[in-house]
Amino acid sequence: MSELLLDTSPFSFAIYNSIELVEANLREIYPDFMFRNSSNSDYFLRIENGSFFRRIYKPQARFYCDQREPFLPMTIDKAFAMLEWGMNWVVASHEMQHVIVHAGVLAKDDKAILFPAPPGSGKSTLTSWLAFNGWRLLSDEMALIQPNTNIVLPFVRPICLKEGSIPLAKSWFPEAKFSTIAKDTHKGNVIHLAPPSESWEKRLKPAKIIGIVYPNYMPSTVCDIAELTFQESFSELAKNAFNYGMLGKTGFETIIKVVQSSKSFEVFHNDVSEVQAFLEQDIIAKM
Repeated sequence: MSELLLDTSPFSFAIYNSIELVEANLREIYPDFMFRNSSNSDYFLRIENGSFFRRIYKPQARFYCDQREPFLPMTIDKAFAMLEWGMNWVVASHEMQHVIVHAGVLAKDDKAILFPAPPGSGKSTLTSWLAFNGWRLLSDEMALIQPNTNIVLPFVRPICLKEGSIPLAKSWFPEAKFSTIAKDTHKGNVIHLAPPSESWEKRLKPAKIIGIVYPNYMPSTVCDIAELTFQESFSELAKNAFNYGMLGKTGFETIIKVVQSSKSFEVFHNDVSEVQAFLEQDIIAKM
């Protein structure tokens, strides 16, 4: 079993791995400078083959954090996706130093916009488009907000794309790095996309939240934008916060701070370039 220490600031993961597919994808997707030799890490993860029988018949992978196994075993082709989901689970379940919101986060000129959205909304497709078109990716999955501020820290990791988004991204970004495909997961077919080098290189640089956009991809809908009231945006953002309730007053006051300092919109669209134009002209340029 090999050991890799992956520094995804502000968290590092010691990954004990016995599956070749996992290490091959890690080496392909993450830059070399994110692997280091120090024995210090925030979380200890293990991903390994299933039982001896399962190594021969329909091989499986299993994921552990310390001695806990939060997921059922998955077929071996899903091992790298399971590790990525496992890292998300570990942070969302244990981290209390930040207010964590389930959202994509991208910045332009160090002005950040949150994209909270449920599965199927097209969030990751929009995230990938912006990341490769002049925006800096801070996260595809979670916003790490400093308590009682509107400052968000990067947690740069690959972008998880599903089903129809996969061929789109491969046609949009033919030179990008993609993981192997995980077929028939609970999200359908899944692949992970490495963000551009600038996002990796600026992974220690925070940004100020100035906008909250709730995207909804609808194939038959021309771009339709509605500005939300404070109450509407607060309610939706609080619903998407992983540790809002556990942080009590700190969580409440942080969400208020973020909403008060931001413009909030719900966007229905069928063209990501139109959303980009709106973000740059009506939020970034005016805040």
